[in-house]
Amino acid sequence: MIIDHHAISEVGCVREHNEDDYLILPREHLYVVADGMGGHACGEVASRVSVESLEAFFQDGELTEKLYAAYNELRKEGRLAELSSFHEFRLRSAIEYGNLQIFTQASQDPNLEDMGTTIVGLSFVGSRVYVAHVGDSRAYRYRRGRLYRLTEDHSLANEYIRMRVLRPEDLPHFPYKNVIVRALGLQEEVIVDTYYRTSRPGDRYMLCSDGLTDLVADEEIFEILAAWPGATHAANELVRRALEYGGIDNVTVLIVDVHDDPLAPGGITTGTATGSTDDAQDASAASDETAPVDNADE
Repeated sequence: MIIDHHAISEVGCVREHNEDDYLILPREHLYVVADGMGGHACGEVASRVSVESLEAFFQDGELTEKLYAAYNELRKEGRLAELSSFHEFRLRSAIEYGNLQIFTQASQDPNLEDMGTTIVGLSFVGSRVYVAHVGDSRAYRYRRGRLYRLTEDHSLANEYIRMRVLRPEDLPHFPYKNVIVRALGLQEEVIVDTYYRTSRPGDRYMLCSDGLTDLVADEEIFEILAAWPGATHAANELVRRALEYGGIDNVTVLIVDVHDDPLAPGGITTGTATGSTDDAQDASAASDETAPVDNADE
């Protein structure tokens, strides 16, 4: 597997500080976007602590060994039945660790007491990509002419839609559409949504803060991801569109392109090879070809 990636983060046209942050660890194939919140630039502290915590967590070999031992013990006790593998456990644990670091700092410094951050991350291991998120920063996957949203916003608006109190078409006029119901740093413990999908050569993944999705519709995101070659060009164009439409918030985009590795043993096939159960399951979860929520198992 060969991965091409590019990230860009802009303060936007209105805000004075960029409270977004991102992390790229090529060796660990880890990619993260965080969107901080809180007054007096607390948000940029929270997002920075979150990505620094994940970096330290993933690069600590001794910690990884201890975590693996703990994972095996918990599996024996039947307490991790919902997790697919150690890699999912590791990603979830890293984000929980970041949450605790933010919460601890906020508890010790009155100037930081309101800080928090959303987070979304991808971890590529073999043919799987593990997804984790808290808040309303999003992950998408573009594959073979379809765009799938891989995350579901932890927002008040989304909760109202799920309860059928609010219709999707009413969102532009909903006054609390940016209120999130889950974030890192607000409590000592946090619920992290994690799962995995099958990754294939030809896939394009995008992580972003809501500074993009509040201004650029999923249909337009689909068009750009489909048309712009190269992670750098696609990421730059997405951010340019958000700024063109007002740039009312910080905007961060991280693109990950997965390519075939011709030197890999066994001859990995490309994404255009024979049809698969994965595609059929993805299609069954989609109502149209642009940005269906992808909850199908792979």
